[in-house]
Amino acid sequence: MYDLAIIGGGINGCGIARDAAGRGLSVLLVEQHDLACATSSWSTKLIHGGLRYLEQYEFRLVRESLQEREILLKLAPHLIRPMQFVLPHDHGMRPAWMIRAGLFLYDHIGGKQSMPGSRGLRFPEHNFNAGLSPKITRGFVYSDAQVDDARLTVLNAVSARELGAEVRTRTALVGGRREANRWCLSLSADGDTATTVYANAVVNAAGPWVKQVLDGAFKIEIAATVRLVKGSHIIVPRIHEHDHAYLLQTVDGRVVFVIPYEGHYSLIGTTDIVVTDANQTPSISEEETAYLLEAVNRFLAKRLFARDVVRSYAGVRPLYDDGETNASKITRDYVLKLDHIEGKLPLLSVFGGKLTTYRRLAEHALETMAPHLPAMRGKWTGSVALPGGELEGYADVDAYARSLIPKHAGVPPDYIRRLVRRHGDRAAKVLRGVRNVADMGEIFGAGLNLLCEREIEFVIRDEWATSTDDILWRRTKCGLHMADDERVRAAAFIAGKLKH
Repeated sequence: MYDLAIIGGGINGCGIARDAAGRGLSVLLVEQHDLACATSSWSTKLIHGGLRYLEQYEFRLVRESLQEREILLKLAPHLIRPMQFVLPHDHGMRPAWMIRAGLFLYDHIGGKQSMPGSRGLRFPEHNFNAGLSPKITRGFVYSDAQVDDARLTVLNAVSARELGAEVRTRTALVGGRREANRWCLSLSADGDTATTVYANAVVNAAGPWVKQVLDGAFKIEIAATVRLVKGSHIIVPRIHEHDHAYLLQTVDGRVVFVIPYEGHYSLIGTTDIVVTDANQTPSISEEETAYLLEAVNRFLAKRLFARDVVRSYAGVRPLYDDGETNASKITRDYVLKLDHIEGKLPLLSVFGGKLTTYRRLAEHALETMAPHLPAMRGKWTGSVALPGGELEGYADVDAYARSLIPKHAGVPPDYIRRLVRRHGDRAAKVLRGVRNVADMGEIFGAGLNLLCEREIEFVIRDEWATSTDDILWRRTKCGLHMADDERVRAAAFIAGKLKH
């Protein structure tokens, strides 16, 4: 018997589980596959206010997002890092005065911010035009932040578990019904015979499957639907060697990001394509690849071609259906729908939302449920770091990494820095007893992006990793840096570890 059962192990489900467990509730989180295996690992990897949402008059969403950006920078400094974004300008774009006004509002609508404000640029200036065509002579620069989305999700689940929540991956909801003043939930782990658990309240945070869960598992009708919008990204060799990103306007008025990614690459995205089937594995089309390449080639000094694409990915965003026909203009805000019987046995369904506002969404979800969960304590997540982010006594993440290097003198310093960027102060657990490279066990990859046996064991033991993809693409991004034969060798090794 649980106070609260949560369906869905994406960022919203894991954020709600963490918040609820910290308020003293007994919590169960179930995810049919791996944590962050869908929308929450297919994003553009940004914690941002959403500059373009100002044009859609979504001022509350932008304000809340910017406030959350400031909070999350403090809660997860190992996963989230400030980044400057350059917006090149030419005569075919929105007028300069409009962009300047929008950036002024962006700087101030969220209240006091720690990152630099926006300003105009005349190129060349401070390498901000690196990689751009010399025809581009002016632009603007503003601040936002980059994040490892999958790790942010997993560490919310880790925190929930540390606070007493039970987290079950590879566990599907078969059905749910209200019975004798409690929810009865039928669950199946890895296709095994279903078992029943009980809860006082339920949150449906199934993302793209939220309506499917309502209609199928619960057989409850709610006056809300989702619009499934596919967003696709391509990864290419690094466009420039500096730390800033680009925000580029497309000919159809949308924007495309070009973001430094994983050291050696640039991440380009995203598209907005309406789809209808949440169960169909999304993939990028040739047309989407051509669209993204055309968008960036309008601004770059050196053209990119399809042959330059190292890897691509696509994901489905479950947006709240606000009736907008243009996929790019559908709201990115979240909507919470509560179903109950005479104030008892609530079922809260989460529609929409964006990565940046997951923590605030969790607070609002629990505030909505509060009348039905009288033992629940008050909100708390705005000031407590996520696992790995408790870096008291150190100026920043880099300072913490430097403190570990002398303790593990035989381990490449670049690897320690990268490990800290993934795990924060939990990197010390990975490195416990490691004095040199031999102590790290089997090693895959090279340079700062190598993956060692000790880290593989850690994410299997502590982070619910149960497959090669869990480890190479979500708990780490090391698969991106490996050759095909390295990935095959790593997969065989990981399969052997999982058997034991």
